[in-house]
This record gives sequence, C-alpha cells and structure tokens, in this order.
Amino acid sequence: MGILPNEQATRVPAQGRLLGEPVGLWFLAFTEAWERFSYYGMTGILVLYMQQSLLLPGHVGHIAGFGGFRATLEGVFGPMSTMALASQIYGLYAGFMYFTPMFGGMIADRLIGRRAAVMTGALLMSAGHVAMAFDQSFLLALALLVVGCGLLKGNISAQVGQFYPVEDADGRTRGFAIFSVGINVGAVVGPLACGLLAQVYGWHAGFGAAGLLMLIGLATYMAGFRFMPTQAKGVRESHAPLTAADWRKLALLILVIVLTCFQSVIYYQNTDAALVWIDGHVDLDFFGFHVPVAWFNSIDPFTSIVLVPPLLAWWKRQNERGREPSELAKIATGVWIAVAANIVLLIAALGGGRAPVIAPIMYDVLLGIGFLYYWPTLLALVSRVAPPKVNSTMMGVVFLSLFVSYNIIGWLGGFYGRMTPTEFWAMNVAIGVAGALLLMLLRRPIERGLELG
Repeated sequence: MGILPNEQATRVPAQGRLLGEPVGLWFLAFTEAWERFSYYGMTGILVLYMQQSLLLPGHVGHIAGFGGFRATLEGVFGPMSTMALASQIYGLYAGFMYFTPMFGGMIADRLIGRRAAVMTGALLMSAGHVAMAFDQSFLLALALLVVGCGLLKGNISAQVGQFYPVEDADGRTRGFAIFSVGINVGAVVGPLACGLLAQVYGWHAGFGAAGLLMLIGLATYMAGFRFMPTQAKGVRESHAPLTAADWRKLALLILVIVLTCFQSVIYYQNTDAALVWIDGHVDLDFFGFHVPVAWFNSIDPFTSIVLVPPLLAWWKRQNERGREPSELAKIATGVWIAVAANIVLLIAALGGGRAPVIAPIMYDVLLGIGFLYYWPTLLALVSRVAPPKVNSTMMGVVFLSLFVSYNIIGWLGGFYGRMTPTEFWAMNVAIGVAGALLLMLLRRPIERGLELG
C-alpha cells in the first residue's frame, strides 16, 4: 500500500495480508481487545470496591486528596451517602473516559502523531491500574486512566480506517467489524477474569490483572508497530466552507445525539446501580458456586458478538422486501428494547426477596440487543451525514454524549439509597419511555431535514 487517495497525510507501510485484511489491522484489533479487557475488568468491580471497601471508615481516610475532592463533589451535588458517592465517582470517571479522546486526537494530529499517542496512552493506563493497588493513589489512578484513555481510544480507532482507501467502503466496514469484535471479546472476558480474581483473592488482585492485561496490549501494539500508518507532517486536507444546509444538518444530528442520551443512561446503568442491586437482591448461589457480580457485565457484550451476523442477515432480508427500518427507527427500537430490559428488573424488584438469577441475565441480554440497534446505527448515521469538514469532530461529539450520560448515571445513582429498588427501576423505565416517545415524535421532521431516504 502507498498513500491512500484523498488521505495524503497518511502513509501505510507495505505489509502482507491475513485472512484478506492488512496485517496491521489484526495487531490493532488484538491491542484493543487487551485494552478493553483491562478497562471492563476494572469497571466490573469498581463500584462494588468503592461501596464495600475503599469508601468505608478505615480506608477512605487514606486516599490522598480525598477530603477536598469529596467536599467539591458535595458542594455541587449535596451531601452523599457511600453508595451515592461511589456512584458519582464512577459516573465522573466513566464519563471523562469519553470526554478526553477528543483532546487526545488533537494532540496526536498537531504534536506527536497517532502511533506515539497510542503508546503513551497505553503506558499511562498501565500505570493507572498499578496505582489502583493502593488506597493512597486512588484518585491519581483514575486520573492516569482517564488521560491515558484519551490518548489511546480515538487514535487507535482512527488508525483502522487509515488501512483502507476512501472509496473502499466495504473494506472499511470489514475492518471496523473485526476491530469491534476485539472490543467485545475484551468486554466479555475482562469482567469474568477480574471479577473472579477479586472474589477469590481480593480487590487488588482484580485491579492488578487489569494492569497486566494493559501491558500485554502495549506489547501487542509495539510488536505490530512497523505496520502502523504514519502521518506526513505539514499536509492539510481542505474542504469547502459549510453551507446553511450543512449547519441545519449539524443541528439535527446534534439533536439526534442528545435524544440517544436517554438510551445511554438506562443502558449503562448496568455497570453502576444494577451491579449493586444484583449483589444485594439476587440469589447468586449456583450449585454451591457464588457467581461473581462482575460476570454479569460480560453478558451484554457477548450478546452483541453472537447476534451481529443474524441481525445483519435480518436487516438484509428486510431490505430485500423494502421493509428495513430507517436509521432513526432502528435507534428508537433500541430504546424500546432497553426499556423492556429495565422492566425485567422492575418486575423482579416487585417480587420482593431474592430474585432468581435469570432476571439480571434477561436484563443484560436485552441490553445487548438494544445496543446493536442504537449505537452502531448512530455512528453510521453521523459518519454518513456529517459534512466532510467536520466529520471527525461530529464523531467526537457522539462520544461526548456518553460523557454526559455517565455523569447523569452518577447523579441518578445517588437516588438508589433513597428509593426502593422498585421505585428506582420504575424511574429508569420512565426515562427510557420519554426518550423513545421523543424519537418517535421527532423522527419524521428530522428525517426530512437530514434528507434521509
């Protein structure tokens, strides 16, 4: 491969192919799998670790700088219980994980390049996982992980597309599909491994495993370093100025992104309050084995992996019959499926006592299906409709919606201790229903404005 058409700033080293795709793509996919393995492994135990250990007397006083940090949070959100504080910290951490990639991309483009940014990010994230082994460095650990993710996440994803010419749409689709499988494999295995280690050997064993996995990810990237695309300095891509029609489309796309926050809030609750509810209200003993709570975070990404081929086949069949839903209709369908998932927990909470383990399993399976309908569809819509001059910026805006959503999740988690589980899950159902109804109400005007066929 030489310089890609319309991407003169990109140079791809000559390389062989594996299963028909560039060798470098496979190194990126495996690197991302290890990185997501470490990330989801950690987040699978983070809230429970804070609630059950770190934020309790005897531990919380050891955290460097925590007094001022807590005072700042309570100055904004008011006094918080341990559960509310754990939820708020988690919401801020997870939210900023999706806020910093925009700046990481700017640093890569203007200063150090994508390859250096990815390696620096991986090193910082590894250091962050190591710092999680000590109470004193908890806040430092979160900061290192957030900054490291900002440098790694967007830049490693951008490198996937650099392997394919602009006109090779099918090739790019295959490349991102392979890359996404790596993400979901890490999301499945991470909570399983780190959750089990945390249960058997203690919290820090789980965090230590996440750090080791991140180092393996760095080693994988370095092994494939010679295959990675580079950017020629001093080259700028030019586009025509935005027209009035472009600005209208941008406004409508932002509206769609805002509306999907309803879905994101009730979907990603499965990594926050849902884990606490499962721990306290679900019978987790299975033939003498106590199922680690973190394992439930592997169900929805596993569902997303397994159901991709049949769902694509289903959409293709619908398309052949002229019945495939529009992009906005698919997004709305995803919201309704997430609502159904939360109704499962609402019904389980209404029963009182210990709920059967099938309830959270059904909950996460439905969330995995809903995710396939709304998140990839949203990315595809923005990528296709946003004007070339601001296409990358708008993709960053999509991830900013997760920043907003995670902070709302952290705030909502504060209500968990003040509500009954029934009231809490009913509130989440209501949030999802509101989002679905707004999408249905505004769908036609938005589609006309975006000139969607």
